[in-house]
Order: sequence, then C-alpha cells, then structure tokens
Amino acid sequence: MTQHTQDWLARSRAAVWHPCTQMKRHETLPIVPIARADGIWLEDFDGKRYIDAVSSWWVNLFGHNQPRIKQAIKDQLDTLEHVILAGFTHQPVVALSEKLAALSGLGHAFYGSDGASATEIALKMSFHYWRNIGQNGKQRFVSLENSYHGETAGALAVTDVPLFSTTYAPLLKENFRVPSPDSRLAAVGESAEDVALRAADALAALLHENHHDIAALIVEPLVQGAAGMAMYHPAYLQRARALCDQYQIHLIADEIAVGFGRTGTFFAYQQADITPDFLCLSKGITGGYLPLSCVLTSDTVYQAFYDDDITRGFLHSHSYTGNPLACRAALEVLAIFEEESVLARNRDTAARFSQHLSRVAAHPAVRHFRQQGMIWAFDVDCTRHDFAVAFFSGMLSRGCLVRPIGKTVYFMPPYIIEEAHMLQLVESTCAVLDNILAGTDAYQRQESPLP
Repeated sequence: MTQHTQDWLARSRAAVWHPCTQMKRHETLPIVPIARADGIWLEDFDGKRYIDAVSSWWVNLFGHNQPRIKQAIKDQLDTLEHVILAGFTHQPVVALSEKLAALSGLGHAFYGSDGASATEIALKMSFHYWRNIGQNGKQRFVSLENSYHGETAGALAVTDVPLFSTTYAPLLKENFRVPSPDSRLAAVGESAEDVALRAADALAALLHENHHDIAALIVEPLVQGAAGMAMYHPAYLQRARALCDQYQIHLIADEIAVGFGRTGTFFAYQQADITPDFLCLSKGITGGYLPLSCVLTSDTVYQAFYDDDITRGFLHSHSYTGNPLACRAALEVLAIFEEESVLARNRDTAARFSQHLSRVAAHPAVRHFRQQGMIWAFDVDCTRHDFAVAFFSGMLSRGCLVRPIGKTVYFMPPYIIEEAHMLQLVESTCAVLDNILAGTDAYQRQESPLP
C-alpha cells in the first residue's frame, strides 16, 4: 500500500463513521479504499481487485458500471433530476408504479429512500388503516424470531437481532415474536416443510389469542437475511396468508433483500402462490445505483385513506420520495429483467455455482449448506470467537469480498458472476477455512484483541 493511500485511509478513518462497525476494529483491520468498479470487480487505489460476492450489501444485481442503467440515469439528467412529489408527478414514477403493480398485483405505490423507510411506511400504513376503519385496538405487530427489518425505531421494534435492538429497547414498542420456520431447526426425521408447519402452528396459537390487538404480521419471505440466511419452506407463507385472512391481520412481505429475482422468482412470495397486503422493496430495485424504496399495497388499503378529512390521509413523506433519477434507474432494471431473460439465466448460473460449491459443502467444518436461488450459505463449526472478521480478512487477501454473519458464510453475488469468479471463490473459501481452523491465518497471527 502506497504512502498516499495510507494517508488517505487515515483521513477517512478520522472523518467517516462507518455503518454496522465498531470503529476501534479498524486499528488492526484496514478499511478498504475503493477507487473504481466494473462488472463483478471492485478495485482499490493500488490496483488490487476484489470479487464483490455480496453485491455491495445485496444491492448490485447486474454488476458495477452497468452500461444500460448508467445511460438511463444520464438520459434522465437531461430532463428532470428531482421534483417534489406532493401535488406533483413525473413520467418515471408513474411508469415505475404501473410496472410494479403489473408484476405484483398491488396497485398503489408509496416511495421512500431505503429499506428501513419501507418498513416504517408499511407498519404505519397498516396501523392507520385499522384506525381509519374503526378498529383502534389493532396496534401491535408480529415478527419472526431472528427477524431483521431495519434499524429505525419502528423497524427495530419488529427486529429480533439483539446486536441491533437491545441497546434501543427503551425506545421501542413491545410487539410479538413467533418461532422462525428456519429449516436448520429440523429435528431428526423432520423435513423443511415440517418445520414450517410447526412454526405456523405457533403463529396460529398466537393469533387466536391476540388477533384483536394485532395490525400485521411482517416476514422476510423464504430467507431471513440477518438471521444467518435462514431459509424456509414456502408452506409457512401459505399458512400465514390463510391465518392473516382468518383473523383480519395484514401480511407484510419484506422483500427488501430477497426481491428482484434473488430467490429464483421475481418476488420470493410468488413461490407460495400468495399475495401480501403490503410489499416492501428496496436494495436491488435500482440495481445498486441510487437510493430508493417502495411499498406496494392493495385497493382495499388505499380506499381506507381516501377521504375529505386530511387526518385520514397517509401523512408520511421523504424529501426525495419518488426521485426521477432513481425511478429511471429502476425502470431500466425492470427492462433488463424483461429483455434479457434474467430469471432463466440465473437458474443456469445457480446450478453451476452450486456444483462448484459442492467442495465447500463437503468441508468437515461446514454445516447446513443451503441455497435458495442466487443465495448460498453455510454455517461453520469453529470455536474461534473472531471467526467472522478472520474469514473476511482472509478472503480479502485473496481478492474476494465476503462478509460473514457470525459463523455463517454466505454468497449473494451479482447475477453476472462467471465460471472463473466461482472457482476463485471456492478455492479461496476452502483455503481460508483450512487456515482459520488450523490457526495459521494472518488475522490470528496479529493476536488482535478485537471481538
């Protein structure tokens, strides 16, 4: 690393407070300075390249420097960069809303800036709906154990990851938790579907006792991301939909991470042949180019707010709601899906990568190897308390960006991943696992005091 780069990194560490990060960790683990990106590659200021195997926090669907999305944004810059959406409208937001309605069957789109905003919108809208129709008691929400829905106050109230939520517990509304349908919880002789139905039975019992107080159930369909890529059978969603109908409770599908083809279908909930009352979208919606989120909902919900009384309207806003540049990027993402047979191509890509990853699945320390669409994950049997940072560091040294969740390693690469990238990830993963388990990895040799 050149002296210029070291100086630049020192300035960055002093000035930038990084997300989801204990900044003291970077006393021993250098921040990675990225100068440019193209395709699946990130490149630092010294010319070293890294495979972006996590799609830059699950947002970059089609690779960096994607020419179609980039050109669409450039074209939009020549006409309209932004306009207030309260009382005004523009072509990209109308076109995007219509296309999302056609894809989801939910005809009304409300826009925000990020995933947590989408969660907040859906929770508030559900609560306000029940108030508008005279069921004021329905004020609480149900979420799964180990769920993650964002880090604003409302979103944290339905998040069950103590690392994020415990500190702020005094600020949060108390809600209900139900068992996760995580297939890793299967007892001997149980299938993934058995686990899902057992978890659904627990949901049924909770709703039977408390449905008068409950506005909505919120779930991450098929894959609970921050829970360590917990994957589950679609039977849970089918039963949840039926129970929500039975007890007059909204079903919120948080597809912020799993939408836009990530699980194998365009939306994950489609694998259960259901439709939620609210659909939360973000991350891949713009292909990783600009912040945007969206909540889609039904005519029934929309009509409950349509009134002469302004207080019955949904009085929620973001300054950049429905930004034309972001909407134009999202429209190009949808056009790529439609014109380039992305879902079919992903099925072939997923099959090939899974075949290569069989070497990883066979590693003696690997447990619960699993795959859903373009998501792969496995748990590591390791006593090292610093496993996540050691694995991350080891993979970086081999030109791969992989960011474990605890002792769960996952891959969520851009859909353009090719054979050579797959092989590099497999070779690197096996080598890093071996080094960590043997205690010969570079991070262990630093004798770092970091957790």
